[in-house]
Amino acid sequence: MTVESKNIPLADNINQVNDWLIGHSGLFIQYGVNIVSAIIILFLGNMVTKVISNNVAKILQKNKIDDAVSAFICSIIRYALFSMVLVAVLSRVGIQTASIIAVISAAGLAVGLALKGSLSNFASGVLIVVFRPFKSGDFIEAGGVAGSVQSIQLFQTVLKTSDNKMVVVPNTSIMRGPITNVSKYDTRRINFVFRVSYKADLQKVKQILKETVESDPRVLKDPEVVIGVTELANSSVNLVVRPWVQRSDYWPVTWDLNMAVKEALEANGIEIPYPQMDVHLNTEPQPLTKNA
Repeated sequence: MTVESKNIPLADNINQVNDWLIGHSGLFIQYGVNIVSAIIILFLGNMVTKVISNNVAKILQKNKIDDAVSAFICSIIRYALFSMVLVAVLSRVGIQTASIIAVISAAGLAVGLALKGSLSNFASGVLIVVFRPFKSGDFIEAGGVAGSVQSIQLFQTVLKTSDNKMVVVPNTSIMRGPITNVSKYDTRRINFVFRVSYKADLQKVKQILKETVESDPRVLKDPEVVIGVTELANSSVNLVVRPWVQRSDYWPVTWDLNMAVKEALEANGIEIPYPQMDVHLNTEPQPLTKNA
């Protein structure tokens, strides 16, 4: 009797659980279908988002849109589509998306006020994409940094310096100041300043400079090389030499002509002075004065 009395409540509990499961089976099936549907929507939505983003990227590349601009546009499209997928998933599992959207909007306003610097960076990124002061691969000077543009992202622009360092510059810093695009044009002008002694024959110096610079085949014939006296300094006469070269030859020609001009001036006996000061001492004996 003791064993049977213990088994009776246990059997009743099991029966109650079975009855509850049977009574709520429809609810379980509904929730199960909703959860599975939400997982499928999330999976397919993520795939569709990637497909659309990749197709947009291909279309932009086909129309020869800059890679940095393409990446910027595709990232915006990807985030926007994935946000729509998330809203559909939440709606499928029975969550009221209207209230969530309202909460997100209110939170977004608060976050926006707290992160106004990031929003400013985003707006500056849009301006960079719209006005295109530079493109991917250009060498620019902006935001206190000089380097080649690697990518234009939502909030920052990635540059690679000439010594192979990556620098991430906020878009606001770029748009706030002047932007120097070194790669915009095919040719560049080199500005040399050479100093010679006051004793030097300036006509001879100009002829030596002209022959030395024009002997380099990388120097362009048009525009012509400009040579002239730019300053009568304290210890030298300064001459400016301005040849034009292809953009890719700028630094090699700069280095080579600096050495070639020095050697040419020394070979012709032209003195290259350095800052100096002449001190004149009065050696004449001074008359002795008698004390009063």
